Amino acid sequence: MMAAGVVLILGGLAVGGYVGWQYWGTNVISHRHQTAAVKELRQAWGEGEASAKTKFGTATAIIEIPRFGASYAVPAFSGTSDTVLASGFGVYASSAAPGEVGNYTLAAHRVTHGQPLRRMKDLRVGDEIRVVTRLTTFVYTLTTSGSALTVPFTGTWVLDPLPQNPSGGVQPAQKAGQALLTLTTCAELFHTDNRLVAFGVLTSSYPTAG
Repeated sequence: MMAAGVVLILGGLAVGGYVGWQYWGTNVISHRHQTAAVKELRQAWGEGEASAKTKFGTATAIIEIPRFGASYAVPAFSGTSDTVLASGFGVYASSAAPGEVGNYTLAAHRVTHGQPLRRMKDLRVGDEIRVVTRLTTFVYTLTTSGSALTVPFTGTWVLDPLPQNPSGGVQPAQKAGQALLTLTTCAELFHTDNRLVAFGVLTSSYPTAG
């Protein structure tokens, strides 16, 4: 009986350690990755390159969200692989480029791995999302809040150039020629197949400071 009890205790400690690593340890590592990638990207910009090939992926932009604080600066990488999403925002393969007509589509974790969108539900209509690239900073203004729309992971319509809600609910203004932005993240803090989605529209741009 004593041996069985020891096994149960050790098993509990192992599970607790794993959960602790997932919810705290991965954040520490991912924040380091984010800081390193932002630094590498800025160095690449200084050398005239539009992107930086880092060990975490190809970094193309820095995402700033004033609602989340003045120091918030998270790299955006091409693609949405596990490695990418463990290091910042992922840009979907079907995405438009920043500032272009169409839909600039981003994914990020809400918990673990740096949790860039932990406070997704705090986002409000009118909040700015800044996409900083080598030459230009593009400012998108949210037209929906961070809690207004939940879709299943199969709801890929939110990634369309002009997303149209098949249920007739929350969606961007149905007007051609817009430069849109879409944020996607997990709907709940624990495992879920649903996604929170927020839409924004390009409202201004200005030269990126050197």
